[in-house]
Amino acid sequence: MHYHVHTAGRLVFAEAADLITRFGVHAVSEARLRAGRSRAVGNVAHFCRWREVERMIGTLDAKAAEGALH
Repeated sequence: MHYHVHTAGRLVFAEAADLITRFGVHAVSEARLRAGRSRAVGNVAHFCRWREVERMIGTLDAKAAEGALH
């Protein structure tokens, strides 16, 4: 299955890299936790941002490239 990853800006890469550095294999869980907290307090913008960071961590952690590389 192929999918496209969209990011609104470079900040998502920086946040993903920071979580990977700080939490290692648990980085995805940390991003998911932060998204959940944001959702719980009704902060939709931060919820969406942390979900995007979560997806980016998964993409950066992929063992093989999928789709077209540019």
